Amino acid sequence: MQSFSRRNFLKLSASALALAGVSTVLSGCVSAFSTDQLSQVSFSHGIASGDATQEAVIIWTRAVPQLAATAEVKLGWQLARDPGFKHLERSGYVVTSAERDFTVKVDVQQLTPGQQYYYRFIGADAQSMTGRTRTLAANGLAALKLAVFSCSNYPAGYFNVYREAAQQQDLDAVIHLGDYIYEYAADGYATEQAAQIGRTLAADNVGEIISLTDYRKRYALYRTDAGLQQLHAAMPWYLVWDDHEITNDTWHSGAENHQSETEGDFFERRTAAVRAYYEWLPIRPPMGEDSIQIYRSFDFGELLSLHLLDTRLIARDQQLDYKNYLDADTGAFAAKQFQADISSERQLLGKAQLSWLTGQLSQSAAKWQLLGQQVLMAKMHIPAELLGTRDYSTLPAKLQALAEAKMRVLTAQQQGLVPDATDLARVSQVMPYNLDAWDGYPREREHLFATARALNKPLLVIAGDTHNAWHSVLTDHQGQRVGVEFATPSVSSPGMEKYLQIQPEQASAVADAFSLLITDLQWCNLHQRGFMLLNVTADQVQCDWQFIDNILSEEYQVVGRHRAQYLA
Repeated sequence: MQSFSRRNFLKLSASALALAGVSTVLSGCVSAFSTDQLSQVSFSHGIASGDATQEAVIIWTRAVPQLAATAEVKLGWQLARDPGFKHLERSGYVVTSAERDFTVKVDVQQLTPGQQYYYRFIGADAQSMTGRTRTLAANGLAALKLAVFSCSNYPAGYFNVYREAAQQQDLDAVIHLGDYIYEYAADGYATEQAAQIGRTLAADNVGEIISLTDYRKRYALYRTDAGLQQLHAAMPWYLVWDDHEITNDTWHSGAENHQSETEGDFFERRTAAVRAYYEWLPIRPPMGEDSIQIYRSFDFGELLSLHLLDTRLIARDQQLDYKNYLDADTGAFAAKQFQADISSERQLLGKAQLSWLTGQLSQSAAKWQLLGQQVLMAKMHIPAELLGTRDYSTLPAKLQALAEAKMRVLTAQQQGLVPDATDLARVSQVMPYNLDAWDGYPREREHLFATARALNKPLLVIAGDTHNAWHSVLTDHQGQRVGVEFATPSVSSPGMEKYLQIQPEQASAVADAFSLLITDLQWCNLHQRGFMLLNVTADQVQCDWQFIDNILSEEYQVVGRHRAQYLA
C-alpha cells in the first residue's frame, strides 16, 4: 500500500469500482439535466464529502424515493468552483437502489490539487443542500487546521459540538475517530433522558442493532441531526470506525456486547455493520467495500501525513479483564499470571498493519506524522489500590488522598529527604487502568515506539473512545519521549463524571489528581463535551480543546478552552 498522493492515486483507483459512480474529466460534463430522466426523491439525510486526495474526492448523499415501491432511482450531480454553479467542473448522472439503501457515492477524479469546490445533487423535483469540499494540496502548504471528533450518541443529546465546528470558517477538514453511531437498544447506555429531550430511537429500530437493516436505520436516524448535517456539508471528512459501529469492545473474533447464543454469528453481524458503514459514510475503502481493511494514509502537502488506523476489527486480540485474575473465594489477585499475559505478544494493530504503517512512516516526506486512531496510546498507570474499588462513589476521596501522598513524596525528594515508606508504596505501585486501550497491548506499543524512534519520526497521536479530553507525552519503556498524544472528548456520550457521579467542581479536582498521579499525563478534562482543533505549521502543532455547556437542547454556549503545543 502507498499513501493517497498524486503520484500513486491511480494505483488504488480499483477500489472505486465499489462506488455508485466514478467521474473523470474524460466522462464529460452535463450542464443541464432532463427532469424526465430524474427520479422523485428527497434529500432528508443531507450530503457529505470525504477521503479527498490531491486529485479526487468522494461526494455522498441519500436519495429517498417518494414512492415506497421504488427499487431504483436516478439523480444528477454537479461540482463547481463557485457556490452558484455557474462554472461547472464536473457533473453527471448516477443511479442507486434499495440494494445500497439508496445511498450515493461518486468518486470525482482528476481534480486540481488544493482547490475548493462546491457540489450538490438533483432529483426530478428536489435539490440537495450545497456542500463545500476541498482537494489536498500537492505542495507548498504552510498551515493546516483540522477538527477532531469522537463518540456521538444520539439518545444522549444533541450534536451541538458538530454545529459549533461547522460555524468555523477556517477549518480545512474533519477527522472522526469512531463511535459515529451506537448499537444499543432504546433502554441501553446513555438513554436516561432521551424521551425528555426528544432524542428517542426510531419506533422500528428500538432494539440492539444486529442486522443490516438495523444498522441502516440507525445511521438514517443519526443523519437527521442538524448539526451533523451542517458539518458534513461544510468540509471533507476523514473517518475510521471504533467499536460501537459494530458493538461494544469488539475484537477480531467477537465482542463484549455480542452473545452468539441469542444474537447469531458474530461475523455475520460484523459484515452487516461494515457494509452499512461503507454505504453511509463518504470514504474510499482501500481494498474495496468487501474488505474490512480500512487503514489508509493521506498527504496534506509536505506538511502532514495522516495515517488512519484500525485498532478494532482486523487484528485485535481479545481484551484482558482484571476480574479474570481475581480468586472468587479470597479475592487475591494472580499478579504473576497477569504479568505473563499482558507481556505476551498480544496484537492490537497486527503484523500486517504495523508493517504497512512502518512503510508509510519511512516513505513520508511530511514534517508531521499524525496517527489517527481510537484508543489511548499513552501509559495511563494509576495506583494499584484504586483498581480494587467497587463503589465508584468512593473514588474521588481515594484519588485526593493518593494525590496528597504523591505531593508529600515529591516534596521530600525535592528537599533531599527520604519519602515516607507508606506514601511511596501507595503511589509507586501502579497498574494500567484501561486494558481496552494500548495499555493492554504494551509489547506492540513498544514495537511501534521503537520503529518511530529508529526512523527519527516523532509521533503525533490523536485518540477518542474515552469521552474525555487528555494530553499526554508518549514515552517508551526507557522513559524516552517518542511523541505526544491529544485525545478528544465526546460529542455527546457521557464522560467520567457520570461514572463517578460528581459535579463539575469535583470533576476538576479529580482531573488534577489524575494529572499528578499518572506520570505521562499532562492534563485532562473529565466532565465536558467538546472537540479538538489542530493548528499545524512547520514549527508546531497547537491543540485547542473547546467545550460546550449543553447537549440537552439545541441551545448551547462555548464555556471552556484549553491549549497545548507540540514544538518541532
